[in-house]
Amino acid sequence: MSLTDALTADRLRVGGVSLLVLAGLGAILSVGFGVDLARLITPGFVTRTLEMATPIALAAVGGLYAEKSGVFNIGLEGFMIVGAFTTAGTMFALGGTSPTQAHVWAAVVTGVVVAVALTTVFAVLLIRYKADQIVAGLAVWFIGLGFAPFAAALIWGSRSSPGLESVDRIAFGLSPLVFLAALLVSAAWVVLYRTRYGYWVQAAGENPEALDTAGVNVNRVRYATVIFSGAMAGLGGAVLLAHAGNFVGTGSTMVDGRGWIAIVAYLFGNYNPVGAAAAALLFGALDMLNVQFQTVGVDVPARLVNLLPYVAVLVVLTAYGKTRIPSVVGEPYETEE
Repeated sequence: MSLTDALTADRLRVGGVSLLVLAGLGAILSVGFGVDLARLITPGFVTRTLEMATPIALAAVGGLYAEKSGVFNIGLEGFMIVGAFTTAGTMFALGGTSPTQAHVWAAVVTGVVVAVALTTVFAVLLIRYKADQIVAGLAVWFIGLGFAPFAAALIWGSRSSPGLESVDRIAFGLSPLVFLAALLVSAAWVVLYRTRYGYWVQAAGENPEALDTAGVNVNRVRYATVIFSGAMAGLGGAVLLAHAGNFVGTGSTMVDGRGWIAIVAYLFGNYNPVGAAAAALLFGALDMLNVQFQTVGVDVPARLVNLLPYVAVLVVLTAYGKTRIPSVVGEPYETEE
């Protein structure tokens, strides 16, 4: 087993232990408040957890690809907002307040396409013009945070859309988008760790000079990964909208920090797509745990439950060392001629 595989397996084992510990904490909380655990962990809870985790997992996989190649895409939140709003707007344009399932799927595709277009501009600014990656990423977030509610007000007279349509559920009460996300996460792992292109991505973030010497255009690899990250974040926003059935533009919008959580997820997963998805599942479960406590009438402070995944991250990073960040993240590369 290679060093990379060993580190990955180690972190995944730790993630599994963390999930068990948090499950134990959930049991303690439920017993402490006199609630049967079976009332909390229901089939509906599992289904909703998977749906809540899906947008985070998609954005996390996209973000880790960009960062693996040496580009920090801190704008994931903004791309998710753009994807969600575009999906809602397209759905409304095609079917009004009574869109069909065909309209839903067309809207999801459109949301991804628009996110890709915006990410392409973002990638050019970062790679060709060497814009500051943090500033550019924050700009994307502010654009999404400001433009989406403004455009929603122009279209619907409110910062939120009317009820539209959610994607149909299929097997086990889950939407096909959940299964699509599982396939994408699996494919992302295979590409990153079992293909030549995946090695190029890793080399672009660790030793771009060596990759350039081998005849591979470093910046082309980075363009591809950054655009992929925007596409996945846009898909995450589109999936969030397709599950909810309407766009909410008040406050921090319906995305509500999921892009930032995605960054934490792939750090927790040590830049491994499967580890990032597991972390997303953890966040989704604890998010739904808040809802379940309210449903069964248990008065547990929401902030306490929200704190648990971050505590798990700190425990893992403290016990097993810092996440190994790619060596040249944030550093522009001048391709040798």
